[in-house]
Amino acid sequence: MDRLDRTKELLMRALDEELAPEEQRELDALLADDPKLRAEHERLGRLKEVTGTMKLRHPPEELWDGYWNTAYSRMERGIGWILVSFGVIVVGGWAGWQFVTDLIADTGMPPLIKAGILAGSLGLVILTVSVLRQRLFVRQTDPYKDIQR
Repeated sequence: MDRLDRTKELLMRALDEELAPEEQRELDALLADDPKLRAEHERLGRLKEVTGTMKLRHPPEELWDGYWNTAYSRMERGIGWILVSFGVIVVGGWAGWQFVTDLIADTGMPPLIKAGILAGSLGLVILTVSVLRQRLFVRQTDPYKDIQR
């Protein structure tokens, strides 16, 4: 460890009152030799004293009421979206499975038409999911969503 790092470590440990007696002597020698270091030590000591006496202001009750209303509505909406998504996935998956099995079981339809219907349906599902996902992401990160015209 170089001298500068050691000096910084000693200063921080002194502020936290964690110096061993031999470290205190080492820091005292450094402070005696360097007036800039002594000034920095005093400045840090004053800063610690000021920050140690600071107290947080308590926010007004109206702010807490708004916070909890927002937190509850976010939680409710989140749970609602999860349940709706789960239902859509289950019912949509079942309907898709039924559609594919019925399409494959139909012997009167040419295989090329079956492949075209399957490809088109799969593409439509992929595009729908992609657009919905992108819209939800943009809505969450849009800095202008709360601006009214």
